[in-house]
Amino acid sequence: MNRIRVSRGLAVAGVAVAAPAGCSLRIEEASCGGGQYPVLAVNSSGSDCVPNGEEPAKGWVRYPAGKVPEKVGDKWDTYWSTHTVDENGRIIELAEGE
Repeated sequence: MNRIRVSRGLAVAGVAVAAPAGCSLRIEEASCGGGQYPVLAVNSSGSDCVPNGEEPAKGWVRYPAGKVPEKVGDKWDTYWSTHTVDENGRIIELAEGE
């Protein structure tokens, strides 16, 4: 499978949000670039992006429905920095330092 690994701090695409005069411009980075969706490493804190239409590689899974990070630093991105799924698909808390 031809995939590009993306670190949390270096998302492929960014979206600028307009700010009123006198306010600073806020930029939100997408978890994955266009044409891709985020996946989660089983029993690990790793994340990656997979092209739409392709299944995740062995050892990777789609995020549970309704718990998919969309932007770097959003509610689910933060949640998955301390949680993952095990080999049975159960959400588990990561041991500290993983």
